[in-house]
Amino acid sequence: MKALTLTLAGALALIAIVGATTARPTLATEKKTLELGNFSVSLTVKDIKASKAFYEKLDFKEVGGKLEQNWIVLQNGTARIGLFQGMFDKNMMTFNPGWTKDKETLMDFQDVRDMQRTLKARGLTMATEADETTEGPAYFNVIDPDGNTLLFDQHVPSSKR
Repeated sequence: MKALTLTLAGALALIAIVGATTARPTLATEKKTLELGNFSVSLTVKDIKASKAFYEKLDFKEVGGKLEQNWIVLQNGTARIGLFQGMFDKNMMTFNPGWTKDKETLMDFQDVRDMQRTLKARGLTMATEADETTEGPAYFNVIDPDGNTLLFDQHVPSSKR
């Protein structure tokens, strides 16, 4: 019986070939990680002034919006909520691509239209779609299995990746 002689170079080449074919998925099967951006909960309220007063007792501070237009954004640390009177039918989760938690514009971020294409490719149906022929601010909605709305709302110009 002949013995198999394997040199160090041959062994490394064999390991590289086996590793390349089994260790990690091919580029076609790799999933792109979504960069959702700033997160907040958008609450539908009956009386925005009463709701604002309630959340201020929990040490939330007003950081955006216009009370006279029946919407404001409140923050306590990293917790952010939007209060909206007469604008939505029910509460929703809101993601703002391109923004940090402090509403600072990121130089490099995933555009909302790219997110929409990725989610469609994963089999999700949009309740409202962003126009993919545009650039800059846009939004889309998806509904989770329990009927909760997720709003992906980009307020800033498209990133130049």
